[in-house]
Amino acid sequence: MSASRKFTSAIGPVITRYVAFERALGHRYDTQAYLLSQLDRFLTAYSAADLTAESFSAWTASLAHLTPSGRLLRLRVAFRFCSYRRRSEPNCFVPDPGQFPPSPPRPQPHIFSEDEILRLLRAADALQANATSPLCRQVARLALVLAYTAGLRRGELVRLALGDYDATAHVLLVRDSKFHKSRLVPLSSDAAREIEAYLRERLRPDLPQGAGAPLLLRRHGGLCGYTGTGLGQMLRRLFVAACVCSARGCPPRFHDLRFTFAVHALSRLYHTGADVQARLPALATYLGHTSIASTQYYLPFVADLAQAASRLFERHCSALLAKAPDRRGGR
Repeated sequence: MSASRKFTSAIGPVITRYVAFERALGHRYDTQAYLLSQLDRFLTAYSAADLTAESFSAWTASLAHLTPSGRLLRLRVAFRFCSYRRRSEPNCFVPDPGQFPPSPPRPQPHIFSEDEILRLLRAADALQANATSPLCRQVARLALVLAYTAGLRRGELVRLALGDYDATAHVLLVRDSKFHKSRLVPLSSDAAREIEAYLRERLRPDLPQGAGAPLLLRRHGGLCGYTGTGLGQMLRRLFVAACVCSARGCPPRFHDLRFTFAVHALSRLYHTGADVQARLPALATYLGHTSIASTQYYLPFVADLAQAASRLFERHCSALLAKAPDRRGGR
């Protein structure tokens, strides 16, 4: 959403100040600002003099067509806005979050096997260049490899520029990603070979060559970079072509490639006997997380990781557990 967008409801000026406040804290806040603009438009159409329990209830009812997660996201954004407003207007309406619908269960990620990745690479090699994607095969391969071997987010991939790859150090510069963080991402030898093979075909005289030119290129009117939606649709078609399905019987999400990278990295740490807690900050930095709490989000999903953690705990603490007194008889 444009930062210059005008909020037109009676509480529009307060929403404007709140969005500016969140952005001053370093948050991009585009999605939340867009959702608040929907609330603002509803209040304008409702001719509401303020956000009250009545108008909030009417707005909530208007969200019935959305998914449970979509409704909950909007309600939470509105709650945070109202909580901010109460700091200067103690009598303003604040919804009770205890009355919000419960959070839907987190989707179980699909952890790709090596065989599935090989099938996806073969499916990518079968793609043919077309009018909108002159490097369709090469883009699909590179996006797949970087997501699988470096855990890059979809948005990070589409923002990569030619000048972001250091061919000497085999490092990618990921600029201004989530939470406005930039980071250097060392690549594996396989990923480095893949990106260099891509660049040999990307660096053609008929394609833009400046350091700021998009790395993943398509044609939409003129030559330009992929959007996150466009890249996601390409990879989804690849999943279908390679017959790769999640446990639900549908194509995996793009984000599942990042899950796979994180799970495999954690699994290697456990199986080599490394001190996982000591290594989590390094993995969190590589993934672009603000803290290890975000990295630990990946831990509960996979039984293999839970079993590996249990075995590691047993190896370090079994002697202590064996010596523990039996207190079942009571005092």
